[in-house]
Amino acid sequence: MAKIKTYHFLPYKYGSELLLDIGRIETLKNYVLDSTLHQLSFYEILFIEEGNGTFTLDENKGVISPRTIIFTSPGQIRCWEIEEKLSGYALFFEKDFLHLFFSDKLFLYRFQYFHQYLNPTNMGLPEMPFKKCLELLYGIEGEFGQLQNDSNHLIRSILYQLLVVLNRDYAGVYNVQRDTYVHADFYRFKFLLEKKIVDNRSVEAYSKMLNVSAGFLNKICKQFSGLSAQQMIHYKLISEIKKQLCQNKSAKEISYEFGFSDPSNFNRFFKKLTGTTPQQYRKKM
Repeated sequence: MAKIKTYHFLPYKYGSELLLDIGRIETLKNYVLDSTLHQLSFYEILFIEEGNGTFTLDENKGVISPRTIIFTSPGQIRCWEIEEKLSGYALFFEKDFLHLFFSDKLFLYRFQYFHQYLNPTNMGLPEMPFKKCLELLYGIEGEFGQLQNDSNHLIRSILYQLLVVLNRDYAGVYNVQRDTYVHADFYRFKFLLEKKIVDNRSVEAYSKMLNVSAGFLNKICKQFSGLSAQQMIHYKLISEIKKQLCQNKSAKEISYEFGFSDPSNFNRFFKKLTGTTPQQYRKKM
């Protein structure tokens, strides 16, 4: 099995550093529509205007059709199966493009569609809401056509508006909480899961980092994700283990990397949560 390819952001594509880019999907085939397993080191939102097919993101399969919007977070493994040529926009950015302005390290965790655990990472929109998104994209695209010293600020403001509009649309499509300012400890927990999952697998460890009780952490996780804190930990852990299995690492290597006492314990844990052994999972890839 080939190693998973990682696509990285090119911050100096336009000369000076710019941590956001936009392009037509039709011109980004090698990057956007890669049919082999790959991952991104940045955030991406695709706006499909025409075309059909399917995509797989962290093993969750989604249907592509006109007016589909697809959200990809850093590190998610994906591949494409295109049946009819796609057209539309790809918008991609580094987290620091927003963090440097908002100084809120949890900002991108506040949106329902990034770092998602339960609901799909894509949505279909009616014509008018989709058109509204495209109008905002036209504003970003137009600014790239005449970059100026203050373009960063204008592009950032349009992106902020677009992210909020998308969050409202996503909440409406999947009937979830749309308020981006629910309990901050829930967002901190999601942030810590991304950074600490290899070394910390217990609710107690995360509750100590957050300086809250394990019971309180479970309560807010249930309230805002529908999962317990332990279920969220297991979801993230299995996701990271599967990435390592895709990289051709042995079960022994992975078990010690993730702190299991021995490979047999690792095999039992993996089978209990997925219904298959690590070896069986690797053969299916």
